[in-house]
Amino acid sequence: MRGFQQHKIRKIKELSGRLWDFTALENEEEGEKPLGPDKGRFLEQDRGKSKSKKMFVPGCVENCPGYENYRGKTSWRTQFEAQGNVRIVCEGVSHFGEIFVDGKKLAKHYGSYTAFSGCATDLKPGVHLLEIIADNSFAAEYSLDFPNDYYSYGGVTRDVMLEEVPPLFLSCIHVTPLTKTKDGWRIRIEVFCRNLSEESQFTDLRGEIAGTVFSAQHILVPAAAADLGEENFSPYAGNLIYSEELTIANVESWSLENPALYKASVELVKNGEAFDDLIERIGFRTVRVDGNHILLNGKALRIKGFCRHEDHPQYGCALPESAMAADLQLIRDMGGNSVRTVHYPNDEAFLDMCDEMGILVWEENHARGMSEEQMRNPLFEAQCEVIIREMIWAHYNHPSIYVWGILNECSSDTEYGRSCYNAQLSLIRKLDQSRPCTYASCKFQTDICQDLPDICSWNMYPYWYEQDTATERLNELCTWLKPLQKPLLVSEIGAGAVYGFRSRGHEIWSEELQADILRNQLRETAEFEACSGSYIWQFADVKVSREWALRRPKSRNNKGIVDEYRRPKMAYEVVKEIYSGLGNYREG
Repeated sequence: MRGFQQHKIRKIKELSGRLWDFTALENEEEGEKPLGPDKGRFLEQDRGKSKSKKMFVPGCVENCPGYENYRGKTSWRTQFEAQGNVRIVCEGVSHFGEIFVDGKKLAKHYGSYTAFSGCATDLKPGVHLLEIIADNSFAAEYSLDFPNDYYSYGGVTRDVMLEEVPPLFLSCIHVTPLTKTKDGWRIRIEVFCRNLSEESQFTDLRGEIAGTVFSAQHILVPAAAADLGEENFSPYAGNLIYSEELTIANVESWSLENPALYKASVELVKNGEAFDDLIERIGFRTVRVDGNHILLNGKALRIKGFCRHEDHPQYGCALPESAMAADLQLIRDMGGNSVRTVHYPNDEAFLDMCDEMGILVWEENHARGMSEEQMRNPLFEAQCEVIIREMIWAHYNHPSIYVWGILNECSSDTEYGRSCYNAQLSLIRKLDQSRPCTYASCKFQTDICQDLPDICSWNMYPYWYEQDTATERLNELCTWLKPLQKPLLVSEIGAGAVYGFRSRGHEIWSEELQADILRNQLRETAEFEACSGSYIWQFADVKVSREWALRRPKSRNNKGIVDEYRRPKMAYEVVKEIYSGLGNYREG
């Protein structure tokens, strides 16, 4: 599941990468009927008219013939052999998921793009049934999922893993690079574990980071039911059992040119014998904001980015790793150095590749284009908070992630919206003080939240939706934002083109016009001294919801530099020429 080995002691088994039994739980004629999580689990005799099929996991419902427009609950079943305590980890189930082992519910979760897990204890030796219920309905219970300018797929869309765990097991390691000194990199390490038993337990701990060893003895871990409070316990990470600052010598810094990676390993020990372990991969680097600069290891970044959705005609949002790698190779070929994960946390396999390739990542929570009315859904704030917590806890160690984002083009022009932006940005800063935060806005002159983020980010489409040039719009933005003294990023810029539509007259939706517009946009933003860089909207054409289809030819958002099958448009060479001619860093 990851780009490196995470365990040497704990037994793990990937349950994805195989065919599962798949059943639609609604009558196919009623596939559009919205259902919420309160409807409960469907029993075998209530499974509707659908017969079981074989589906590959990870997979999307919409990629199964006959289910292209299905919305509702689905059942995904497989068998596994194990005994004792097992932990089932789901990297992504859309939109709402439930985990059952032998008919017993282990966990439920809302959020298509963040991982969750459930533990079964004291299983008897033998074969057991795993069932995952997935619901991709649009319903009030799912405040972040509704018809949008991208497609919300359903299913078990990311990997599933089985772990055999002891009653006390490691759940999370966070390593924070603090500063580089003459003796090496100063870091802080935090170790979390979970206790499945009803009694407190003692454990010893030992670990190593790039040759530097550390240890602790006689650590008391409270029983599973103990309430330690928010400061010492997270439902996503477990109990904080160890925190220490260390100096790591003889390591290289992670950078775009040299993405050096190292292992952080921890073991739980009893009577001198290790009984559980966890390995994370880290990079030593700092990210901070200074005036109108974004600094990576003290050097002012120039962002040459692409907005990228997880979307492909053949796979839906469940892209295999080879397709992820192919996307990154195209981005790198065009001279890109960053990806914005619009508009949700991405598959961790993709983030691992960005770590390895030295590609910066702007990762954001799941929210796009929400009105104040939508944001007033009673579940909105709580569901956003859960996703932010899960995103940061799971992806904290990726050196490629340099900024966290929230709430793309939402109601940042209202007082209620401001309260939401303030709460979510404050939560990010509480969870992670080592990275800046931002949000992408399109509400020029009416946005009342620009004082809240560390970086001001703007979606703009000069020569396409707007009559202004990029230079004119940037001048207006900088005049308006000057009192804030913050970096400025163009978080979206671009134009649409239908692949294969060629026009000597450079008509709208032609490849020629898109290439013309991108040439002007990118040159002007690159020459604008106060701008730290741009993200092209977007890397590839993506499917949109049916409700958006009349605005989007072929039911696609066609602003990709490549089409949905990754075939380059004329703009590809234009972007490559401009991006490849720019360095990764700004002067000054």
